[in-house]
Amino acid sequence: MKKIRILIADDHAVLRAGLRMLINSQEDLEVIGEAADGAEAVEQAGVLQPDLVLMDITMPGGGGIPAIPAVLKACPNTRVLVLTMHDDATYLRATMEAGATGYLVKSAADTELLIAIRTVAAGRTFVDLPGFAMAAPDALATGPRTEPAGPRDQPSPLSEREHEVLALVAQGHSNREVADRLGISIKTVETYRARLMEKLELRSRADLVRYALEKGLLLPDKT
Repeated sequence: MKKIRILIADDHAVLRAGLRMLINSQEDLEVIGEAADGAEAVEQAGVLQPDLVLMDITMPGGGGIPAIPAVLKACPNTRVLVLTMHDDATYLRATMEAGATGYLVKSAADTELLIAIRTVAAGRTFVDLPGFAMAAPDALATGPRTEPAGPRDQPSPLSEREHEVLALVAQGHSNREVADRLGISIKTVETYRARLMEKLELRSRADLVRYALEKGLLLPDKT
């Protein structure tokens, strides 16, 4: 039996170990490598040419969303299944636009993960997201999109540091993680977030993600 060859990309070693044990217990599945961040996921995918990459979103090294198109460029026959803590349709849309064909929240049962792996590896789309039946039309109606008409080219009202904070928050990083990465205090991050919400007239983290997506901050430039 030819096994489905899987690369696990997640920055939590304990979770990777658990996933490896679960996956390797299946006769038709095999973990062939691991990565702890987005950059390593791209590198390992290029070397190993897996059938499927099990990709977290919130990781160092640029995060999982920008890594998805880079992985697919390095190995066009590979499929990407996102395994994430984010149960938000905005993240679902961002990952699908990046090229993923599966989306599963980490709270799902082990059996759901195994089903998702086999489904995506077989060339089909798998999405398990609370409230997806209601969110699906807006999240996936158009599939991968062309460049938005205008937003990237318009002058930004944000400073360079505000852009940095926005990108990290939109990628799913906590205030503490943003503070650590930028070398600023958590209180300063909170101030930047409040300023972002006020400047952009946004109300929630999901709104920030949508704005970041429109500005191309969650995906690499296609130039």
